[in-house]
Amino acid sequence: MTASATAPSRRRSPRNGLRRGEALAGWVFTGPVLLILGVFLLIPVLMALWVSFSDWSGRGSPFSERVSFVGLDNYAAITVDGGLPTRDFGIALRNNAWYVLLVVPLQTALALFLAVLVNRAILRGRGFFRTAFYFPSVTSTVAITVLWLFLFSASGVVNEVLSWIGINGPNWFNDPSGIIHNGLATIGVTEGPQWLTENDFLGLSWWQWMAGPSVAMTALIFMAVFTTSGTFMLLFVAALQNIGGEIHEAAMMDGANGWQRFWRVTLPQLRPTLFTVITLGLIGCWQVYDQIYTGTQGAPGKTTVTPAYLSYTAAFLDQDWGIGAAIAFILFAIIVAFTAFQRWVLRERPVSKRRARQYQLPPRPSTASPAVAASARVPTVPEPTETKEDGR
Repeated sequence: MTASATAPSRRRSPRNGLRRGEALAGWVFTGPVLLILGVFLLIPVLMALWVSFSDWSGRGSPFSERVSFVGLDNYAAITVDGGLPTRDFGIALRNNAWYVLLVVPLQTALALFLAVLVNRAILRGRGFFRTAFYFPSVTSTVAITVLWLFLFSASGVVNEVLSWIGINGPNWFNDPSGIIHNGLATIGVTEGPQWLTENDFLGLSWWQWMAGPSVAMTALIFMAVFTTSGTFMLLFVAALQNIGGEIHEAAMMDGANGWQRFWRVTLPQLRPTLFTVITLGLIGCWQVYDQIYTGTQGAPGKTTVTPAYLSYTAAFLDQDWGIGAAIAFILFAIIVAFTAFQRWVLRERPVSKRRARQYQLPPRPSTASPAVAASARVPTVPEPTETKEDGR
């Protein structure tokens, strides 16, 4: 007798149909945005990448037959050839590196300080202070830059205030000297050691790399801290309001003072926000352009030139589009590298065994009597039981 096996009929689950409908609706809503990003972002980036490897002159299509592939020549011209493009890129990289090194810590610390200040319940008029601190962030960068040119001019308000305390202020936007070299000059050090002056990188000696930001760039650093701290303050305020009050109460019950509560309790809770603030600060500082274009245009003596502004001048003014695109992509690689590094620094680390041992409770002493404790420690052997053999 043979039996024929029939495959069971598969019924379409209503849940599968619902998921397919949700996926279709998701693609319908995100499709236009993805299309716009692809047309106006992804395709131009790929075209710029091709330009960085070509000798396109800016006329006609970059994909025409007259445009040839030159490989890494554009990248080599600004990194290893040692000519004027290499030196200009080294100067721009030095200026921007000092800009990042000073702006990111200062704006992060100031934003966190302002956030803690305006988040205090005992502060009256917190809404007014939050608005006042945030107001420079929503003001036009061009307007702030023009105002800064007046404030830091030779006869401006800043030098006038400094004269009240006996300080003769510099001619800020016309002084190309580095502030570190100026500080060393006050103690009689005007030339660096031989191992710093004879070795160079990107067309600049290491002594020139250590000059610090110029006086003109220092004024722009003050402006960047002034205009960006308000935005990051709001991010810190939102994070502080998500920290429960019972955590601070528990720390107070354990005897922690104000600084210990901030360093051991509040700051670790702000790690995700701190990562966001530093990341945005790094990206914004390495891409600084509009303040330079509006204010100094690289003067004095190219001490305020940044890679973003140098990429613009190389491409749009000098018509060397390959060099300009290469600078832009090197800048992109620098931003990615710094972001990955600070992500590694701020990563969640496992608690070490030595620190975890501090939070372990000591073993509780036994409350039973000595006789009971002794009987608990001595194992008991069960008595043998008699068995009867069943006779067969």
